[in-house]
Amino acid sequence: MNLSHWIERWADFQPEKTAIRFEGRDISYRAFDQRIRRVAGFLHHDLDVEHGDRVAFLGLNSPDMLALMFACARIGAILVPLNWRLAPPEHLYILKNAGVKVLFCEDEFAEGTETIDTGLADCRVVAMGDEFEQFVAAAPPDTVDPAVGPEDPLLIVYTSGTTGRPKGAVLTQNAMTFNAVNSIAMHDMTSNDVIFTNLPMFHVGGLNIQTTPALHAGAMVIMHRRFDPDATVDVIRDEKPTLMILVPALMAAVMQHPAWPDMDFSSLRAINTGSTTVPPSLLDTYLDRGVPIIQVYGATETAPIVIHQRIPDAWTTKGSTGRAALHCDARIEGPSGEILGPDERGEIVVRGPNIMSGYWNDPEASEEVLKDGWFHTGDIGHVDEQGLFYVDDRVKDVIISGSENIYPAELEMILDQCDEITECAVIGRADEQWGEAAVAIVVPGQRSNLTREAVLELFDGELARFKHPRDVIFVDALPRNVMGKVLKFELRDMVSQRNSG
Repeated sequence: MNLSHWIERWADFQPEKTAIRFEGRDISYRAFDQRIRRVAGFLHHDLDVEHGDRVAFLGLNSPDMLALMFACARIGAILVPLNWRLAPPEHLYILKNAGVKVLFCEDEFAEGTETIDTGLADCRVVAMGDEFEQFVAAAPPDTVDPAVGPEDPLLIVYTSGTTGRPKGAVLTQNAMTFNAVNSIAMHDMTSNDVIFTNLPMFHVGGLNIQTTPALHAGAMVIMHRRFDPDATVDVIRDEKPTLMILVPALMAAVMQHPAWPDMDFSSLRAINTGSTTVPPSLLDTYLDRGVPIIQVYGATETAPIVIHQRIPDAWTTKGSTGRAALHCDARIEGPSGEILGPDERGEIVVRGPNIMSGYWNDPEASEEVLKDGWFHTGDIGHVDEQGLFYVDDRVKDVIISGSENIYPAELEMILDQCDEITECAVIGRADEQWGEAAVAIVVPGQRSNLTREAVLELFDGELARFKHPRDVIFVDALPRNVMGKVLKFELRDMVSQRNSG
């Protein structure tokens, strides 16, 4: 069996039930099943996509992204969802690394495909829209490839690495299934639920915390192309969703909406949040309105659900990220791999059938994090006497801005290419809106006339805008230990003192 069987079965059980509501249009499970079959036929017969071939999608949230994923599952192909916020050179690297055969691109992002056309001659670009509709309508419904099995890869989701180059986490069909089961148990999800999706589905958070699990459960998904505060308020008021996800920055945006004082949250059983530490004041504000906020912990490499709260925990275990998911194990390990006891801090390691099979074409990086079946997260945490997990710090040098990961190595590579910069480092600084923002610490050359603006311009066209530093600080030298390693904690203290001063 493959993931498209989820939709087939619900098309049999409840053919007229709405699977997806999108831009004023309801798509039934029967219609969605038929769409998947046509898209699979188009992929296989018209584009010669075979078992194991990679298919990329560049666009905002849409039912067709999901149709592409389920169609890939049907024929054994692999979907590579692209972060539309990345710059063309970043897209090009991912497409080359994954060896993508076909890229489906929405008109809004077509300009960037010029770089792709010149740099990746073997990748066919298919424009979404009228042309795509004509192709799909003419395609024969494809049959299931009998060779497709649960261990076949279905997704390659790229996450920036500490080396500055993105790595593709490979998630199998089995990983997607078990993640869905973990989510259903987490949310007590049923076919009666109405799920509101407005986080980007190029990320496993928007795709897999609630969206794909909802389709596994036969529920209805209300899908928006992207987050909009006004539209979000309208959906909560008019369409009465039962579950939704908001990262802390978006929770704050809803709170700042003029309609906030009079909003009716009674339909919501819970709002799910994650990606970063959630300020207690934010939790309390929603809890005071009777809305349970449940936290989930995971990573791109874990599909992502590995540790989570359940709805009753929202009031009783604030500050904790909960317990290991239904089909996961989690523990705290010390520096030598020893298992630590209650309240001892160490690295969070997890295992389960939802964990990635490895990084695409990168066995060395895979071996670094996958050891004896356990995924080493790089995060520091502890577990209390009741078995509740807490995330205390991050080992990985990562800045979490909003819901996006920013790896300083990516930015430092850009700065290192500037002849007028002798040394540099990038750190995260607390930001009221985004949680953290990147700050560049720069040691200019002796005869340099570098300005703040000139440093910031180095990133234009090279990295996605959200990754750009929000500030530049010039210093005479970077603090280092006896081994020459930059002491970033000292830089963080320096920046913190500047802000408070």
